[in-house]
Amino acid sequence: MNVKTYILTALATLAFVACSHIDEADRLIYVKPAVAQRCVLLEDFTGQRCINCPMANDEIHALQEQYGADTVIAVAIHSGPLGFHTNAKFVGLSTETGDEYYNHWNLEYQPVGLVNRGLPMEYTAWNTRIREELQKPAPVRIDIAVQRNSDELIINADVEGVDGMVSGHLQLWVVEDNVTAFQLMPDGTRNDTYLHQHVFRTALNGTWGEEMTVKEGEHTVTGSYTLKVPAEWKIDDLAIIAFLYNDQGVLQVRKIEL
Repeated sequence: MNVKTYILTALATLAFVACSHIDEADRLIYVKPAVAQRCVLLEDFTGQRCINCPMANDEIHALQEQYGADTVIAVAIHSGPLGFHTNAKFVGLSTETGDEYYNHWNLEYQPVGLVNRGLPMEYTAWNTRIREELQKPAPVRIDIAVQRNSDELIINADVEGVDGMVSGHLQLWVVEDNVTAFQLMPDGTRNDTYLHQHVFRTALNGTWGEEMTVKEGEHTVTGSYTLKVPAEWKIDDLAIIAFLYNDQGVLQVRKIEL
């Protein structure tokens, strides 16, 4: 063995000895995931035949100006007795799924909203409830991936645990902005060119979503959901909303526009 080889061998041996005394459990230090920004889901139960519903929509606009549209994520769920289903003459925005939600929550009037699946409340009380919800930590982070192929969308979501282990249901919704359809106005008139925003269109993974358990520091990824976009929807105005909820309410929500 020449001197150079001897020196290299000695150094390698020292390096091995220097490292080998460290207990295996001490070699990796766990780093807690970064805190996730808390967002709020506002489910606005509305209807085209509801004369006070445009005022609730104005309140949503003000709330999103105040907190940010990515923080207060609103969904207009057309439903109930003041909702309207499409007929031969007029475009209706109510859906069977929206009616199921309306009936499930035993709602009795419109406009009425759920903030992070809390108790139903009038739009004048939404701001206070939103402020309270924004003070809570978010135990998960949600990312949405959308692949667009002509008039077809392929969607999946990645849920990362941030704090502890949580169980609930992950829901994926499709909403559409800038939908022109009639709306009864507060003064009793009918506006046939009213521009409706964040209109609930469909639930991608069933009415109540899919069961999911998320552990801190781990990712849980959904399967892919394929949506064939109907001709009457404007694909450029669609957005996907994903939220995780359980009996305590909505734990986190995310929206991505196409």
